[in-house]
Amino acid sequence: QAQIVESGGDSVQPGGSLKLSCTASKSISHTYSMAWYRQVPGKQREWVARIISGGKITDYANSVKGRFTISRDDANYMVFLQMENLKPEDTAVYYCNRFPPSDAFWGQGTRVTVST
Repeated sequence: QAQIVESGGDSVQPGGSLKLSCTASKSISHTYSMAWYRQVPGKQREWVARIISGGKITDYANSVKGRFTISRDDANYMVFLQMENLKPEDTAVYYCNRFPPSDAFWGQGTRVTVST
């Protein structure tokens, strides 16, 4: 059964760090670009970071550039998001999916809360 499971979200103080993990079925991630997205209650889901198959090319939204790093471990079909210097505006539920995303593969997400 093809599925995505995100984990690693937590509540942290501003300036803190978190590493999110995404485990995807082979059929989802193999040979595909993957990405992290996030959604704040009351707002539309937005793209955060993407990584091309092979893992050598990455791209980031301006809001997280220089603070977040996306990586992948294709041997284990995993995608990661290392988040540094977290800000309150980073608070959201974070999702992993293909890039472009497939509506069939949205998981439950993992919640990140940045507050004092």
